[in-house]
Amino acid sequence: MTYELAADTFTGLKLLKDEPLSKYTHTKTGGPADWLAFPETVDQVKAIVSYVHAHQIPLTVLGNASNLIVKDGGIAGLTLILTKMKQITVHDDVVTAQAGAAYIDVTIAARDASLSGLEFAAGIPGSVGGAVFMNAGAYGGETKNVVASATVMTPAGEIKTINNKELAFGYRHSAVQEGHMVVLSADFKLTPGDFDAIKAEMDDLNARRAAKQPLELPSCGSVFKRPTGYYAGKLIHDSGLQGYTVGGAQVSTKHAGFIVNIGNGTASDYQAVIRHVQATVKEKFGVQLETEVRIIGRD
Repeated sequence: MTYELAADTFTGLKLLKDEPLSKYTHTKTGGPADWLAFPETVDQVKAIVSYVHAHQIPLTVLGNASNLIVKDGGIAGLTLILTKMKQITVHDDVVTAQAGAAYIDVTIAARDASLSGLEFAAGIPGSVGGAVFMNAGAYGGETKNVVASATVMTPAGEIKTINNKELAFGYRHSAVQEGHMVVLSADFKLTPGDFDAIKAEMDDLNARRAAKQPLELPSCGSVFKRPTGYYAGKLIHDSGLQGYTVGGAQVSTKHAGFIVNIGNGTASDYQAVIRHVQATVKEKFGVQLETEVRIIGRD
């Protein structure tokens, strides 16, 4: 189905037609967005959300497209990438960041203000909106432990602030998902600490990440959720799957929990590798791996 829009539908906002999403995803894969926009203000987001709601046009909202696979058929309707909404402010022990701000930049702002609590996120390559949406976590820390509240927009265009409890955080989950809400910003409630100690912990975690993870190649980050009682990467490693390749997608030889693009990989390649890994681990260990990465779009 083709959705009719004009490039100048929204005042002051350029719409790109049939824009390849492979230009923006961390996997360097993904088909075209019917329409793509980079809003810079809440008012622009509100105008877009209200318009697509009234005209029954599908809306997909992305941060910096890190823990994500966009299928080769692309995305129908209108896609928003929020990376231009990236303001970060610090007031006392609260860091407020817009949804498109890089999570890494938020950790740096917290460090520079000698605020502790976000060290775990020092190397997470997502956006604030994505972190709230997915309850991003690493090295024993989770977003739910530091977010006091988030300002969101409902599908009808209503803006409201919801607190930590209302966000109903779970493992790689939040109420934002069920509510189909757009995260606009988040408040991180942190603890005053020592700059040198905070920096040392962040540096240590980043060094550990660089040593263990294939950061030198395009990937979607950690592909699978952690199964109860197991580690996905170890199960994949013990299944002898490191180096398994379909097209340009490969189970990383550096960390089995990652699938990397070794050259001209497609989303279909990624999906084929994922299916093979799931089937093999299920056969060998009786464990069903569930994807942590979001897989969206048309086949």
